[in-house]
Order: sequence, then structure tokens, then C-alpha cells
Amino acid sequence: MTFAFIPMLLSLTAVQADGLAIDKVYHPYVQPMERELEWRMRSADGDFLHKLGLGRSVNDRLFVEGYLIAEEEDDNFHLQAYELEAKLQLTEQGEYAIDWGVVTEIEKAHHADEWELATGLLMEKQWGRWIGAANFWIEYEWGDDVETEFETALAVQSRYRLSPEFEPAIEFYAGENTRAIGPVALGDIRFGAGKKLHWETGMLLGLDAKTPDITFRVLTEYEF
Repeated sequence: MTFAFIPMLLSLTAVQADGLAIDKVYHPYVQPMERELEWRMRSADGDFLHKLGLGRSVNDRLFVEGYLIAEEEDDNFHLQAYELEAKLQLTEQGEYAIDWGVVTEIEKAHHADEWELATGLLMEKQWGRWIGAANFWIEYEWGDDVETEFETALAVQSRYRLSPEFEPAIEFYAGENTRAIGPVALGDIRFGAGKKLHWETGMLLGLDAKTPDITFRVLTEYEF
């Protein structure tokens, strides 16, 4: 299940990013008093990208998180960049036909004058036990060693609420150098009041010659 506006967004991805657009699908919700430790890993063509983040909610609408981003290539592990992210929940869940949010990120390369500013529009809708989510990104890159340009990206997820611990899903990512689709599984393991481990794992299959044949992604979030 997807949104009626997805075809329109797909038509905009022709100017998207230089790199692989596969990351994760964001949801437009913020929980008050939430703190989070997050780790993401993406593997494609034998290279690994790691993101380690620590964040917390400022109030019941705003969540902020900082990340360290590292690359692992041929057994060489090195810090690549720093990132600061802020997510704002725009509407109450169920207030409108679609729930809305926005996320903004600024990233700085570790050893180079390279910057990226990105803003994502977050959308989510539920039909019974099915949930559809879509993220539409607009990005701007600048610096001494990169071409100054605007870029766009799209991420879509449709998942089935089988149980809190296990939800099967399918995801689609689009960008200038990315067309990928594949199965994903995710769920929550609760440890007590206000504490849980959220996990995601997926295998995305490339749909064109520019995208790696197989990209694996893993995410864990410990919320406390």
C-alpha cells in the first residue's frame, strides 16, 4: 500500500544525490521524555557505512540527535563525518488523514570542507493493520571538494503490524544513483516502562545498473 502522491515524488528523483540513497525510513512521531542510543549499518559491494547516534526529545514535538559517521573499506575503519539532526512532529497522530512531520540534518565531513544540509518531509498513514510511510528529501551540498548542488531522494515503506516484536515490510528507495526495493523486518522488544529495543534489518535489491545488486541495512535503537 502506498500514497496517491508517490508517483509525483518519483518523478522528482531524477536530480538526486551522488551517493547511495538507501538509509532508513523515518516516522513523523516524537515521544516526550525519550532518550535514544542508535546504531545503523549499511553494506554494499563489500563496503560498510556505520552511524552511531545519541538523541533525546526536547518536548512532545521536537527530537534532536547527534551522529558520528564512519566508513569501513577493505578492513580500514575511519571516521567520515559528523551530523546533527532535528525532527519536528507537525500533527497529532490521527488528527488528519495523513500524519506529518519534518526532519532537518546538517552534516560536516571530518577531514574536508564538505557540508550537506537536508530536509525531509515525513508522511505516514494507517489502514487497519497496514501502515504506509514515505520520506521526501531535499538536500544541498557545498564545499571546496564537492559540486554545489541541490538533490532529492525518496524512501517508502509499507509494513504489516503482525505483532509488536515482528513486523514484515517492504521498502523502496529512489535517487539519481539509486533504484532499490526489498524485504525488511522490524520490531520492538520492551524491557519495562519507557525502555525498549527497536530493531530493523533489510535486504534491498538494485533495480538498475547504478545501484548495487544487494544492499543490506541494519538498525538498532535503545530507547530509555
